[in-house]
Amino acid sequence: MSDYAIVKTGGKQYRVSPGDLIRVETLPGETGDVIILDEVLMKSVNGVATFGDPIINNSKVTAKIVDSGRGKKITVFKYKAKTRYRRKNGHRQPYTDLKITEIA
Repeated sequence: MSDYAIVKTGGKQYRVSPGDLIRVETLPGETGDVIILDEVLMKSVNGVATFGDPIINNSKVTAKIVDSGRGKKITVFKYKAKTRYRRKNGHRQPYTDLKITEIA
């Protein structure tokens, strides 16, 4: 059984293992920078699970920024019948790709 952890970043939770590539909400930093995710909710190392209340103290997940950018464009269209109300808007969500290097 491989080691894994559940971390929280950007208001979302992710199950990560060393070597995983995940796409998260945008984080500050440049490509190649090392990021420390210290909100670890749960981790399993060598088959022994540890749970936080709500986070595990002195536990962290180290990741490296691989890429950052903006996602695919979505169209937001508001419409109300019989009132000539139409609004068309677009949105591209920024993201950061992380490669998990270590669970400590």
